[in-house]
Amino acid sequence: MGRLFKEWLTCHKVYICRQCHSHLAARSQLASRQFRGRTGPAWLFNRASNVSEGQCEDRVMTTGKHTIVDIYCNDCGTNVGWRYRFAVQDSQKYKEGKYILEKALLLAEIQAPNGALRRGSMEASDAEAD
Repeated sequence: MGRLFKEWLTCHKVYICRQCHSHLAARSQLASRQFRGRTGPAWLFNRASNVSEGQCEDRVMTTGKHTIVDIYCNDCGTNVGWRYRFAVQDSQKYKEGKYILEKALLLAEIQAPNGALRRGSMEASDAEAD
């Protein structure tokens, strides 16, 4: 096996794996907060980093049938959400290629202007201005 390459996201706010603190998504890639996952609230992102994909499977969800792949943190292997591969309904096509990250499995990492990093719960980060 080769060496693991980790992408370090350099932006003001980054969402990280709650288990190992690996960077998963930048705030700038957040598309919607109006989703539900297996653990409760989930967010839709245009792009995710430091994740690996599982096997394709068809799932019937509240919005219809989708082909998805579960996504796993590259560092610790936690199942952090899924990626939409295909949506049957035309009204759901906008999700194709996007990532769902489960809010309960994330922390927010905020970089202050002086460079200091602060990690916190998603609830605390929701209250902060973006």
